[in-house]
Amino acid sequence: MKVIGLTGGIGSGKSTVSGFLAELGAVIIDADKVGHEVLSTSSQVRRELLATFGWQIIAPSGKVDREKLAEIVFSNPESLSKLNQIMQPRMYDMVKAQLEEYRKQGAGVVVLEAPLLIEANWTSLVDEVWVTVASEATVLQRVRKKFGLSESECLARMHCQLPSDERVEHADVIIDTDCDLGELKAKVKELWQGLHASGA
Repeated sequence: MKVIGLTGGIGSGKSTVSGFLAELGAVIIDADKVGHEVLSTSSQVRRELLATFGWQIIAPSGKVDREKLAEIVFSNPESLSKLNQIMQPRMYDMVKAQLEEYRKQGAGVVVLEAPLLIEANWTSLVDEVWVTVASEATVLQRVRKKFGLSESECLARMHCQLPSDERVEHADVIIDTDCDLGELKAKVKELWQGLHASGA
C-alpha cells in the first residue's frame, strides 16, 4: 500500500486534487473530517476545549460550534496552538488506526489529505508528501468565494499557516493548481500513472 500525504495552505486546491485522486481509485482520509469526528465523539476533548476556550464555543444544540472556534483561533496564534495541542494527538491516533485498517483490506493507494501534515509531524505516516500551491491572488479569490470571508479574514487565515515555500521544502511532488480544472486533472492523472508505474 502506498500512502500519499497531500497538503497545502488554505485555498491551494488540496480538495480538488483529492477529488481527482478519488475518481482515479485512491482511498481518501480527510483529516478535517477526522477532526470533526474527534470533536463530536470525544467527551475528553470537549472538556479540554471548554476548559481552554470557555462556554462561548458551545452552540445552543450543546455541540462545539466549529465556526465560533475558528473565529477565535484564526485571530490568535496562541489559541490556535492550544487547539492543535488538544486535537492533533487524538487525530493522529485515529488516522493511524484507519491506515492500518486499509492496509489489512489490501488498499492500493491511500491519500491522507491534511492541511497540517508537516506542522503536526505526521510525515512519518506517509510514503510521499504532495504539496498543492497557487498564487496568493488565486488563493484569496478561492477562500473568499468558498467561505464568504472578508479579505482581512482570509489573509488572517492564510498568514497563520506555514508559508508555502517552507511546505515545499518537504515535498516529493509539487502540484501548481493555478490553472484550469482540465489542466489540473491531467496533471493529477499523470502523477497517478507515475505511481502505478513505480509499483504502487
